[in-house]
Amino acid sequence: MRDDIQSVHLEQLLTRLRERHAVIGIIGLGYVGLPLALRYAAEGFHVLGIDIDAAKVDQLNRGESYIAHIKEPTIAAARAAGLVASSDFSRVVEADALIICVPTPLTAYREPDLSYVIGTVESLLPHMRPGQLLSLESTTYPGTTEEELRPRLEARGLRVGHDVFLVFSPEREDPGNPDYHTRTIPKICGGSTDACLEAGLALYRQAIDTVVPVSSTRAAELTKLLENIHRAVNIGLVNEMKIIADRMDIDIHEVIRAAATKPFGFTAYYPGPGLGGHCIPIDPFYLTWKARQFGLHTRFIELAGEINSDMPAWVIAKVADALNSRSRAVMGSRILVLGIAYKKDVEDMRESPSVALMELLRARGAVVEYSDPHVPVFPRMREHHFDLSSVELTPTSLASYDVVLLATGHSAFDYELVRQNASLIVDTRGVFPNRSPNVVQA
Repeated sequence: MRDDIQSVHLEQLLTRLRERHAVIGIIGLGYVGLPLALRYAAEGFHVLGIDIDAAKVDQLNRGESYIAHIKEPTIAAARAAGLVASSDFSRVVEADALIICVPTPLTAYREPDLSYVIGTVESLLPHMRPGQLLSLESTTYPGTTEEELRPRLEARGLRVGHDVFLVFSPEREDPGNPDYHTRTIPKICGGSTDACLEAGLALYRQAIDTVVPVSSTRAAELTKLLENIHRAVNIGLVNEMKIIADRMDIDIHEVIRAAATKPFGFTAYYPGPGLGGHCIPIDPFYLTWKARQFGLHTRFIELAGEINSDMPAWVIAKVADALNSRSRAVMGSRILVLGIAYKKDVEDMRESPSVALMELLRARGAVVEYSDPHVPVFPRMREHHFDLSSVELTPTSLASYDVVLLATGHSAFDYELVRQNASLIVDTRGVFPNRSPNVVQA
């Protein structure tokens, strides 16, 4: 009898997805959830977006965007197609599929913080019904879906693989990347059971060009960590190479450009002032924490993390040396930080190394200001506060600073204007010619 019920629930869900009669519920309307909601709306699905931030909900329902690279005509088209935003979790009963896209940060002790995921699931459970699919997209350690989500569903009498269907499908958004979009980025999906996987594949194949099945939710969870740890380790390597090249008076960016001409066996990674974004600075710690439960010590991963974490302090030492060469101290110097978003051409501030640089400079007594066309006013952040607005770059303003510290290389900056008018530039991105008399690479 249970198998018959499973078959009915699964077939009904698959039919509603194939015929695009299903309602897609997206929980968390940030950099991952909003693009996904827009993608399903573009495919003709009714989409229910849920977020605890009432301001986001109101903006979406007015047809407004709060993410710079998502334009308002796209929001308007999704609204016309049936996208509705709400803060009311009781409405999840309307959805056939529920996709969780909430943050997974670290605690103060650098351990996984699943409070957003657990809180979201607890808010959903009273309103869930048989026949629904639940997908977790938030990056996490292997075992989260089976150890945290599945028991909570089954404690409510919702048998996974029979009454409801549970999958893990990690997000792969890259904000600001013009070459890849939600539709064209292949999607990994692992299910708690074979029936769950079938439901998950049916869900994502409606909106994503390529969906890649894996054998389990744990394999899908580890796939996401491997992707980001691969980047973190290689960035750690090239950051260490940068320090060596600096000591040898070699331009590391010239070396990387030369090495990148090799058509096989080399992938270019670039150094910087530290790691930013939600994934790369955080995800390795999810695996190192989980590995300790198996008696393993992730030495290679942790070494790369140590190097990357030390980068802001190394950059500040370069700033201090550059000022010392001009008989000035950091204390009392006026320093302009160019670019405070975590990556080029976006407004995203999550884990931005620029903010760490600003904190370190302020702690040393510098007068710190910033210029970033994507961040007109320094935003509210959990751990950082600066009562600042973006400075307009003019010949006069640039000449007024003791140091211009390039932290994020936005395309909108007029670098020739900066080079001609700044008395001293500390460049962490390799934008300026290394041999310019007023440029120090860091």
